[in-house]
Amino acid sequence: MKKLATILLVAVMLLAMVGSASAITIGASIRKYDDTFLTEMRNHMQAKADELGVEVDFTDSKADQTTQNNNIDLYLTKGYEALAVNMQERSAADVVIQKAMADDVPCVFFNTEPFAEALDLWDKVYYVGAKAEESGTMQGVAMAAYWDAHPEADKNGDGIIQYVQITGEPGHQDAELRSEYSIKYLTDNGYQVECLAQDTAMWDRVKGQDKMATFLAAHGDNIEAVFCNNDDMALGAIEALKAAGYFTEGGKYVPVMGVDATEPGKMAIKDGTMLATSLNDAKGQAYATIELCNLLANGETPTEENFSYTITDGKYIWIPYVAVNADNVDEF
Repeated sequence: MKKLATILLVAVMLLAMVGSASAITIGASIRKYDDTFLTEMRNHMQAKADELGVEVDFTDSKADQTTQNNNIDLYLTKGYEALAVNMQERSAADVVIQKAMADDVPCVFFNTEPFAEALDLWDKVYYVGAKAEESGTMQGVAMAAYWDAHPEADKNGDGIIQYVQITGEPGHQDAELRSEYSIKYLTDNGYQVECLAQDTAMWDRVKGQDKMATFLAAHGDNIEAVFCNNDDMALGAIEALKAAGYFTEGGKYVPVMGVDATEPGKMAIKDGTMLATSLNDAKGQAYATIELCNLLANGETPTEENFSYTITDGKYIWIPYVAVNADNVDEF
């Protein structure tokens, strides 16, 4: 009986070692941890990895491309079977792809879209994200509806929407397209607009508050709309507006729009300080990224039969935005 028990114990240990050795490990490089949306994505990625029984090794690039490159080198040195990369600088994606190609490690980019030429370098490279122009258009739709319903929104009575815009990181496709399409919807539909000020707050709430305070100092109550590329910057702008006497009962109001539908963003809609946002589906993007990494790591090509999401043009997995406002925020 003792011999049998020993044999069984050894067998269990060997099985555990084999199981551990065969587990897929994904190296997931995050642009920066101190971002509300990316934190939500990271949590959902871990949940999907747990569901699929794969390991994920997350690293924080701390908004530095050199740090991100070093983290990716470490993943490849460790022999991880797939990479999930949220690029710090989209222009550096070709370097990452060449590193991955050299070691034959498939790579799924997410949230920061590489240039098309980079994605075309290899057939084991994909991008998971959302079409930023959709969220920009949703901001324009929300502003148009508010302007039409509230004649008092035209503070100086000139028929022109005087606005400020707080943007994300320069060169980031989401920042550029959200900024462009929010205003494009208005001009395409006959609204006159005037940009009083525009500046980057790098997706950051505190920087957003500082930028809005600067805009208020220069333009005061002439500002009739505030477009922000994400909820964090919009929340910062709201804090600056509150300090200037906005959003008090019976006090001044200006429509503020964000993107992402983060938990704090949705709360701002409920309390009436944010007019609208749009759901940037962190869960959907996270699940698609990990599921795709797992397929590729196992040597499979994603198809309609084995992959839960639609692939466009052989490279792209687009997760649609959803407009969120006071009428439907409770659904989310």
